[in-house]
Amino acid sequence: MSSTAPAATSRWESQRTFDQLGRPLRETTFTVVDLETTGGSAAGGSMITEIGAVKVRGGEVLGEFQTLVNPHQAIPPFIAVLTGISNAMVADAPSIDSALPAFLEFAAGTVLVAHNAPFDVGFLRHFCEQQQRAWPAFEVLDTAKLARRVITRDDAPNCKLASLARAFGSTTTPNHRALSDARATVDVLHGLMERLGGLGVHTLEELQTFSGRVTTAQRRKRHLAEGLPHAPGVYLFRDEQQRVLYVGTSKDLRTRVRTYFTASETRSRMGEMVNLASAVTGIECATALEAEVRELRLIAEHKPKYNRRSRFPEKTTFVKLTREHWPRLSLVPRVLDDEADYLGPFSSRKVAEKCLAALHETFPVRQCSDRFGRTPSRAACVLAELGRCLAPCDGSVDHDAYAAVVHQLRDSLLRRPDRVVERINARMEALADDERFEEAGVHRDRLAAFIRAASRTQRLSALTRCPEVVAARRQDDGRWAVHVVRHGRLAAAGVIPPGADAHGYVASLRAAAETVGGGPGPVPAASAEETERILRWLESEGVRLVDVDGEWSCPLNGATRHLAVHDAVARSRQELVPFDDRRALAPAHQPTR
Repeated sequence: MSSTAPAATSRWESQRTFDQLGRPLRETTFTVVDLETTGGSAAGGSMITEIGAVKVRGGEVLGEFQTLVNPHQAIPPFIAVLTGISNAMVADAPSIDSALPAFLEFAAGTVLVAHNAPFDVGFLRHFCEQQQRAWPAFEVLDTAKLARRVITRDDAPNCKLASLARAFGSTTTPNHRALSDARATVDVLHGLMERLGGLGVHTLEELQTFSGRVTTAQRRKRHLAEGLPHAPGVYLFRDEQQRVLYVGTSKDLRTRVRTYFTASETRSRMGEMVNLASAVTGIECATALEAEVRELRLIAEHKPKYNRRSRFPEKTTFVKLTREHWPRLSLVPRVLDDEADYLGPFSSRKVAEKCLAALHETFPVRQCSDRFGRTPSRAACVLAELGRCLAPCDGSVDHDAYAAVVHQLRDSLLRRPDRVVERINARMEALADDERFEEAGVHRDRLAAFIRAASRTQRLSALTRCPEVVAARRQDDGRWAVHVVRHGRLAAAGVIPPGADAHGYVASLRAAAETVGGGPGPVPAASAEETERILRWLESEGVRLVDVDGEWSCPLNGATRHLAVHDAVARSRQELVPFDDRRALAPAHQPTR
């Protein structure tokens, strides 16, 4: 067993000018390993007969490892002829029990590289398990797999180690001895890296995710990322007419944008988008939350063709409880300043209709759209005959009795949904007892639509009622990120500089924050998605409230306590395994704790 460190010789100076991006290849330490074995399968009883490895960084050889291994079984003659390793040569060699720990110590903390890595790594992992030794968390590169993505028939007839060694002018000829083959693999690795460097692959992350699916035309556009900072923010891909094609966000703008040109971006839409792009604009943001909010606003503003989500926040539906002599429920596209109560927003009218059906099932308010005076006098509709409407139209109910039902309805929308939950659950149970599971499922979906809408409305309204909320959280770098939220809209964001007076910084941030006025409805000043992003941040671990103007609170018996049950049912329905219909239709009386 031997481990040597020959004099360093630079073989990779072309990498010295690489930008800092991810883990630069020139700063990554690789252990290139090769094994000789008695056969092709460790699980089938084959043993290791030799381990050879070379440790390299930045094109310089840091050390070598080589040992024969006693397999404690006869080496098949054809293997001995192929490798030149005989039974006599390994008779006094250490066993794998001592050779493997020595190799693992040599390779510790590096990235493992092998030609046809599943074979070599598979043997090493097998004997780790056999020795009840934990396998180190090695990252692994396979030069054979990488070569198949880079090398063409013009470069080499195939991707065998010997062919690639000749193609890249290796000074070592592979000969089925572990150390020689490892040295040849080092030359192949460096040759592949030099080739990929011209395609913009400069980091370990880019090397690991490199794919031939990213076209040469896409890679040539990597210069579009050069002017972007290594900072959090939003990026916008634009075409030749400066139209926005796509908006995205990242903690590191340059790193993320470069992946569109060098990484394994397999989404065909993104490939099409990059081919059309002629420029990338970056907007640096103080915090990740600011970047997320800016992304939402820019998508809503530009409606980029290649963004699938958040493009049309204005396309919403609300359930409205009107303010009139005989209030009713209706579906409306927007909130008006008319003192009515609103539930939503719903991104789908179909879901809003389910919620509306659950409310009409529970509360027999009128469903007609006619305008009534205080004492209407007309014939009742069929819903009154079915007992599903109190029928104020023909005087069947007085104003006070009708108002009491409306009061219960408003209370269910804004504070306590129990009446709706109990009514729909009872209906579901009766249908399930009659084995009318399909009809019960319809009611289940209606109830879920109502619970989610009521929970969303109550959570959004709790924040948007507050004229201002100021909160801070310590970041990973030790600095404090501060956000000023007004009526559910992000009005300012910043990070307290090291050594600065925290109170003074927060005061100046508040003074410079956007002026935001309140308004009617659950989301008066921002999109629902923006306010929900802010809520998630405010509710995340480590956030400290600096100041709250107003009262930020949700109803104690609100809809959120029922939400976990419906989420669990939804997950159950998405499973690809059969489940009991009765379990999926289980009542939602009790919240999950």
